[in-house]
Amino acid sequence: MFPLCRPVGTGITALALAGCAGPLSVLDPAGPHAASVATLWWVMLGGAVLLAGLVFALLAVAMVRRHREERVADRTWIVGLGLAMPSAVLMALLGYALFVGGRILPTPAPDTVTIGVEARRYAWAFRDPAGRTTENVLHIPAGRPVDLVITATDVIHSFWVPRLAGKMDAIPGHPNRLRIVAARPGRYQGECAEYCGTGHRDHGFTVIAHDAAGWAAREQGTR
Repeated sequence: MFPLCRPVGTGITALALAGCAGPLSVLDPAGPHAASVATLWWVMLGGAVLLAGLVFALLAVAMVRRHREERVADRTWIVGLGLAMPSAVLMALLGYALFVGGRILPTPAPDTVTIGVEARRYAWAFRDPAGRTTENVLHIPAGRPVDLVITATDVIHSFWVPRLAGKMDAIPGHPNRLRIVAARPGRYQGECAEYCGTGHRDHGFTVIAHDAAGWAAREQGTR
């Protein structure tokens, strides 16, 4: 049995790591805001592992000591180990989540580009600062903050580019603002993250991040 442990463990590890990459991977960030979300994911995973480890440790202690005469006080089990310990871990995770959430909120910046986003079943319309509209293709400059003003025309949708930022709902009559930043030029895949009907599966879009020259050419109307 033991000779099989290494190849089985290697296979499981490879499969797990394979899910950490790809066009829709939160764990393969391509910008600072997405990196903050990825870090939060890892911290939350660490907190979950810590809590699970503590629970299993307590179960092991209980199993070992079940036939002994000495007993641990109920106050220790309920208050100390049952309430205080998980509360401390959860409060630490909550504090960190609020800290990260505050850091990725849109803040005034002189080089910010604002783009309108309108979702409908089953397409996305993007309006750039020059008033030009593209469908299902969002053009942004790389290395600069981009504020998206997101709304919808019919039902609630959710704008999500996993490698650039977190999710933001597109709500009819209620614009929401989301900041995304692409650290480098490239193409990034986006999806609707809120079930919106029978065509939800194909309700995706592409983000193209241009370098400085490419964005300047686009602003001048040559692309």
